[in-house]
Amino acid sequence: MKNSYPSLSVAITELQKEGFTEDFNLVEEGIESKSLKNKWKAGECDVVRYYRFEGMSNPDDNSILYLIETTDGRKGLLVDNYSADGGSTSPEMLKKLRINYD
Repeated sequence: MKNSYPSLSVAITELQKEGFTEDFNLVEEGIESKSLKNKWKAGECDVVRYYRFEGMSNPDDNSILYLIETTDGRKGLLVDNYSADGGSTSPEMLKKLRINYD
């Protein structure tokens, strides 16, 4: 796992080769994998690492790639944008995704 990648697509390709194969999406209580037809609550997953990507020409292209591991051993990726307001995502999951800049 590198400290940085030149683009989001390169990061996804390389990290999938390293075993982060699930495609996670945010849902109200945590995350889901549509291919596995399974959901995990915030307490059942951890953010292992994250990478930030800034769009060269459009601020709307800014995104964060989260590397996530679930308590049952699934490893995958979650792509989210910087400006996400949380929508209907639970406070517990938002806390997991919070980035500390200490």
